[in-house]
Amino acid sequence: MHYEQDTSIRNAATADPPASRWTAPATRKSFLKGAAAAGATATGLGALGPALAFAKPGSLAPGNSKASRGDLAILGAAQIAEALAVTTYTNIINTAPFFKNLASDDQGYLEAAVQEEMSHYLLEESVTGKPTPFTSFYYPPNMFTDAQTTLNILVTLEDAFIAAYLVGVRDFSTPDLKVTAARIMGIESDHRTLARVVGPGVAGGDGGPIENITGIQKVAESVDPPNNNGYERTLGLTNISQAVEALEPFAVKSVAEAAGFDVSHPYTFVPFTPTLPNPLGEFNSFAG
Repeated sequence: MHYEQDTSIRNAATADPPASRWTAPATRKSFLKGAAAAGATATGLGALGPALAFAKPGSLAPGNSKASRGDLAILGAAQIAEALAVTTYTNIINTAPFFKNLASDDQGYLEAAVQEEMSHYLLEESVTGKPTPFTSFYYPPNMFTDAQTTLNILVTLEDAFIAAYLVGVRDFSTPDLKVTAARIMGIESDHRTLARVVGPGVAGGDGGPIENITGIQKVAESVDPPNNNGYERTLGLTNISQAVEALEPFAVKSVAEAAGFDVSHPYTFVPFTPTLPNPLGEFNSFAG
């Protein structure tokens, strides 16, 4: 399975996961402004209502509640995160040398994940009424050539996504939105665990087996067991402005450059129509 996306492969050294030194008030303000702009026209729409059948654009249904300004800020940030996730998974599948040497079930996880992230993006876009304001993303050197770097960054991103959706669970203004955030967060948690499952399956010629993966907290954690959380990690985040900090180096060129990311080649987000693995796991409605 191949997804149309930028296929250039990066060269260079080791990646560091996101850290607070990558953030600054000016870049944080501009990043949040972009997220807010994504939702600026959605104030009068039902909260996620138009997305009740996101895979079937001809049968959209209205929601029963309004999205507040705060809701839209969270959704706009989540939309950027999902675009980044789609771009990341797409390029792992299309360009990472280790991917083709994984077992078929590990390949299948990554292929399903990109479909799921795209469906999340479209759900959020249906509320904000606009595409993501960030469509080019940056990564550390060796992101798609070194399997250890790939999995470190993949888990780092999933850590950030989980914590961001937990902000939504806490701060969204309606029960429908809170439950929807929890439903998406559960899938991001699956992705984090399965990225850790992939590590030991990396072939020896690709730098495997990978037995430790470093996520957003900059601690190398054993992949045994891969599901090593008793409770999801909030990372101490209490508002969406904190949640976007980990994403800034991936989306804002000046922050990426300061973080040592490879800014010579941005990777472009290419939307597509997703096909989810199982109809029972589609959004369907607020009732599931």
